[in-house]
Amino acid sequence: MNELVVWSVVDIAALIAGLAFYLFVVGGQLKRIATNLEECAELVRTIKGHAEVIEPGVEHINGTGGVVAGALPLLYGMAEGIVVGVTPLPAEPAVREPARPASGRRRSRLHDGVGYVPAGVSD
Repeated sequence: MNELVVWSVVDIAALIAGLAFYLFVVGGQLKRIATNLEECAELVRTIKGHAEVIEPGVEHINGTGGVVAGALPLLYGMAEGIVVGVTPLPAEPAVREPARPASGRRRSRLHDGVGYVPAGVSD
């Protein structure tokens, strides 16, 4: 019985040591994350300060963009008129005769393979 108590105490001590090591590692990682978040927060404040300076210019650009967007349908219509005015009409397709072989009528060679020579054909 005494040996069982000793092994239980050793087991509990090992468990507590393992948990302490785990908490030490996790604490270090959380400390690094907190440092990175502080740096990010400072960068965000700097960007916000820079953005406040250009905000009036952005409002002016958006207003100009609205004027241009309002004129786009008119410009599109004018462009369509220009394209229709300069596009040539398709030419009427010429009627072509069926293609004929350049060497005249050809004789089938299938008959030669079986030794048949039709009447009126000379070799």
